[in-house]
Amino acid sequence: MLHIVVCVKQVPDSREIRIDPKTNTLIRDGVPAIANFYDMHGLEEALRIKETLGAKVTVVCMGPPPAVKSLKQCISLGADEAVLITDRGFAGADTLATSYVLGLSIRKVAEVFGQVDIVFCGKQTLDGDTGQVGPGVACRLDLEQLTYVSKVEQIDVETGRITVNRLLEDGVEVVEAKLPVLITALKELNDVRRAPLPGMIRAARFQPTIWTTQDFPELDRSKIGLKGSPTIVAKTWVPESKQVSTEFVEGQTAEVIAGKLVAQLWKTELPVRFGW
Repeated sequence: MLHIVVCVKQVPDSREIRIDPKTNTLIRDGVPAIANFYDMHGLEEALRIKETLGAKVTVVCMGPPPAVKSLKQCISLGADEAVLITDRGFAGADTLATSYVLGLSIRKVAEVFGQVDIVFCGKQTLDGDTGQVGPGVACRLDLEQLTYVSKVEQIDVETGRITVNRLLEDGVEVVEAKLPVLITALKELNDVRRAPLPGMIRAARFQPTIWTTQDFPELDRSKIGLKGSPTIVAKTWVPESKQVSTEFVEGQTAEVIAGKLVAQLWKTELPVRFGW
């Protein structure tokens, strides 16, 4: 049976994020935390594979204790196991340190829960937006990485091969790879389901496995937290707001409106800019 690991991060709800005008930093107080949008599409795809081919789904999250909420959400949707990696020593990690800890964690998941065949990550997180953690984890684990996946075409369990569609700027690339692999999920991959009542009841009673720095004997403390994070934020700022004027074109018929619109476009020299 396949074993799929899904990496999930709890992030501030981007719809509620505000910027302090004096410090130009995020105001996190009072902002609700949610499971990262793209990660949930990775979980949904893992659950679909579970339903069609049979698989065990383990969710892994690195974050503070309140991140248990997001893990319980994943359990309510159908995940089998959940692991929270939490410790003050991990605080302040950038993408390099995060990928290091997640790599160690997935190795430990394989030891405790069984060999891992597929790792799902979201293409990026809503708060960091770098898209670096998924590929970083793949490098740590020496996995084939299939990024920006918009569709899982086929998984052949007997031959251990997977075929996916990668959404690129100039088209779609069809790629076949041998398991194990790491996949970064796009929102186009699927539609995330709603949790059924039995799943919500199970999640309410579920207690995830908790791992701290003490659970990783081989952990190099120089590679975690702030010490292991070479990223430096030199400056943050709020983009200046731009005023956009709006003009409504009205008329009794479509022909009249079209005539007025064309006349207005000529006034703005739009044809000149397009080389007409």
